[in-house]
Amino acid sequence: MGWLIVVLVIIAVAALWAVLAYNGLVRRKNMVAEAWGGIDAQLKRRADLIPNLVEAVKGYVAHERNTFDELAQLRAAAQAQPGMAARAQTETAIAAALMHLVGVAEAYPELKASENFRQLQSELADTEDQIQLARRYYNGTVRNYNIMIGQFPSNLIANLGKFAPAPFFQIENDSDRQVPDATFAA
Repeated sequence: MGWLIVVLVIIAVAALWAVLAYNGLVRRKNMVAEAWGGIDAQLKRRADLIPNLVEAVKGYVAHERNTFDELAQLRAAAQAQPGMAARAQTETAIAAALMHLVGVAEAYPELKASENFRQLQSELADTEDQIQLARRYYNGTVRNYNIMIGQFPSNLIANLGKFAPAPFFQIENDSDRQVPDATFAA
């Protein structure tokens, strides 16, 4: 009779652990989805700023038509992509095109002096900061979730529950990792 109680206690502890592990995985999976929602909200804010920024620059920089067209195409593509990885790659391209546009605008003193352009540039910089913070939070939640999926013994529950690792939001293009040359010609 004593061994039966021991077996029942072991089964109860194992069942309790399985429930706690499963609930932990669900919680972390939802945190990853929430974090992606934060990135998505900031990306939407940036996408809404793009047409205003393009219009502000267009009159001054007519020869940059390719940049305007590229931004419009990338913006449309980003909003149509359902997957996180593809969306992240497109958003990285949008950030590069926006930085190019702002860089081109630096050559036009009248444009730099425009209050509308300065306000849009400030909003864009703030949005890029928010995107960076949201990406950090997202990658942290992905890290914690993926660790729980991979660690023993919670990986047993993860495999049974078909929990798949989440992708990190990372730079796809190696050239984006390069440190820019900040030297000035004399």
